[in-house]
Amino acid sequence: MTVSVKACGLSDVGQSRSHNEDCFAIDAEHGLFLVADGMGGHGHGEVASQLAIEAIRSAMLENEGRPGGANASAEGIQPHAARLAAAFRAAHNTVVHAMREDSTLLGMGTTAVGCAIHNDIAAFAHVGDSRAYRLRDDELELVTEDHTWVNEQVMAGYLSADQARSHPLKSVVTRAIGGDREIAVDVREIEIRNGDLYLLCSDGLNTMLSDQDIHDHLAADGSLEELCHKLVDAANERGGLDNITVLVLAIGS
Repeated sequence: MTVSVKACGLSDVGQSRSHNEDCFAIDAEHGLFLVADGMGGHGHGEVASQLAIEAIRSAMLENEGRPGGANASAEGIQPHAARLAAAFRAAHNTVVHAMREDSTLLGMGTTAVGCAIHNDIAAFAHVGDSRAYRLRDDELELVTEDHTWVNEQVMAGYLSADQARSHPLKSVVTRAIGGDREIAVDVREIEIRNGDLYLLCSDGLNTMLSDQDIHDHLAADGSLEELCHKLVDAANERGGLDNITVLVLAIGS
């Protein structure tokens, strides 16, 4: 199946932060879409997110057209999905190397979520709590699973979803690009369909808006540009406690 993809992204500093540490990239020509949410303070989060986005994109372009390697066969995933996971690991190494070269950057890191589309398969990779959603047939699905302490407690049955939303440790991530250990990258493949709408976002969106809010905005009429602005505006109206980044993909024939 041949599909077309239209994309639009928007990033905003929010209402409480002095600068924006989020970063996103749209490379429609190569079917690559990325969002990163930097951490570290003093502008270091911005450095980490930009380094990660650049490293992921560079690794994907460098390996375009090459076999996915042993990981693709071993994990039962498409070659472009394996390349996306490998690109995330390369970004981790890039951020770690930058900290080793410049001690003032110690402690920086970033979460990230990415989508790579090839033919009719969208591969999603993520580390941390940046998210991907899909709207299909008026049903919203969370494609990714947050790598956070509170989500682990929810999965273990110690916290409810409602308790997790207001928990004081809800922003504590358990995986990050640039952390002090090798990262595990979660990868998921989805067979895309005409009419699908996908949203990549930093947690500055979904900590302000409920999934129902997000659904209602995605399901509303309007251009992708209008949708991005409405999502960001809604998060700011709810408080805008963090940077807000959204990237929307519309799948069409």
